[in-house]
Amino acid sequence: MKESIIKEKSFNFAIRIVKLYKILCEDRKEYVLSKQLLRSGTSVGANIREALNGESRADFVHKCAIAQKECDEALYWLELLRESEYISEVEFISMNDDAAALLKIIKSIILSTKKGITHNS
Repeated sequence: MKESIIKEKSFNFAIRIVKLYKILCEDRKEYVLSKQLLRSGTSVGANIREALNGESRADFVHKCAIAQKECDEALYWLELLRESEYISEVEFISMNDDAAALLKIIKSIILSTKKGITHNS
């Protein structure tokens, strides 16, 4: 259940990141920070997809951990874009809430999977 939720949410987050990237480049002429956000924000879903095709539970956890790091990095770039006034507070809150929810789900998946690995050993 959680895996399909995370797959959908991470893909939808990536779409939002791509759209924000377009706005930042085309309308606000910001290219450096937005590229960093694009890379980390779209990497979350890519790593989730890799995790879902993992060769083992350990591989699954490892790929989810990478997605977790990328999601946290996206949060950093969003904060920086807000503080440097490239995105508004409203834009920040919306994207930040999505990223924070995604991060929470990923952490939960990692913890529950690790718990399962420990109990099966």
